[in-house]
Amino acid sequence: AVVAMSSTCPGLYCGRTTINDSVEGECGVCPRGQRTNFEKICEECSRSPELYDWLYLGFMAMLPLVLHWFFIEWYSGKKSSSALFQHITALFECTAAAIVTLLLNDPVGSLYIRSCEVKMLSDWYTMLYNPSPDYVTTLHCTQEAVFPLYTIVLIYYAFCLVFMMLLRPLLVKKIACGLGKTDRFKSIYAALYFFPILTVLQAVGGGLLCECRTLESVPKKI
Repeated sequence: AVVAMSSTCPGLYCGRTTINDSVEGECGVCPRGQRTNFEKICEECSRSPELYDWLYLGFMAMLPLVLHWFFIEWYSGKKSSSALFQHITALFECTAAAIVTLLLNDPVGSLYIRSCEVKMLSDWYTMLYNPSPDYVTTLHCTQEAVFPLYTIVLIYYAFCLVFMMLLRPLLVKKIACGLGKTDRFKSIYAALYFFPILTVLQAVGGGLLCECRTLESVPKKI
């Protein structure tokens, strides 16, 4: 059996890959889309996200849209009737970005998402749990143990930004004639500020936002 042929790997996230039902290679990082099981063997993530995971993804997906609408309304106000068109464009940008992100995510070409089971808060911060078996050499096993909850949000933000830069400047230039030249692009400039902030929020605080219910499950570093 595969389990019998494997030996225990150090750390929480180091494992061995399997080829043709046999364990291959040294202990190390699992390929993307896989994570270690209790036997320290890399296995493919094949489950569907839980309701809580979908709520988290929905929340992170709505943040750019809400911020777009806020700044469009803030800078347009009563000066221009173009705000409605900008609101619709922002909705189209975020919707298109979400669909493209899902289609490009594994499995490619499908709106279905396969994911790994999120077991504890440390799954979001595997870079902090690289073991040092001999206290000298560090075994790097950083991986996306919460696949794809971590990277899919970052990819979505990137597509939101790309679609915004492709569509919004042309729209604003055509229909926002009631605003001054410096005012008509301010909602776009605001997005160039809040997208990096959202990226940092996801990269640093994504685990805290999604897994605050498992804060008591943080393990000690091995």
